[in-house]
Amino acid sequence: MQHNQLKSWQILTIAVLCGGTLAGCSGRDADLKNFIEATRKEPGGRVEPLPEIKPYDSYVYSSSAMRSPFVPGGSRGAASGPRPDTQHNREFLEQFSLDTLKMVGTLKLNGQSYGLVKVADGRVQRVLVGNHLGQNDGRITEIVPNKISVVELVPDGLGGYIERPAALALNE
Repeated sequence: MQHNQLKSWQILTIAVLCGGTLAGCSGRDADLKNFIEATRKEPGGRVEPLPEIKPYDSYVYSSSAMRSPFVPGGSRGAASGPRPDTQHNREFLEQFSLDTLKMVGTLKLNGQSYGLVKVADGRVQRVLVGNHLGQNDGRITEIVPNKISVVELVPDGLGGYIERPAALALNE
């Protein structure tokens, strides 16, 4: 009989605990219901009206014949101005940077003036006016006893090219 009595006691304990738990839950719900009812009884607040929306005025671009403000360089396009000659056959001295070439003299042969240019490995090359040298599309414009004048084409940063004078001076 003791076993039945123990079992009854356990059932009673569980019933009391469940009842206490449910009573605690119902108390919280009652507070919530009271708060909701009190809030509903309060007068509602006033909502500010929406601001008036101004109509959109579109802009008509009437300066289409003028220079575009989004293209650098003004009216000068990338197609105008000097351009490198991509059709000429590359010459031997075009593979070297202009600052690695040295003028070592001139030579007059059959009435023709040649410039003598030394490359970094020690070889000496003969050049004429009109020959190309350097990596910036350099073209020889003049050969005098102490200088070889060159005009290079360098990018201007705006899609075009500008001519830049350069020279190889005789190193004595």
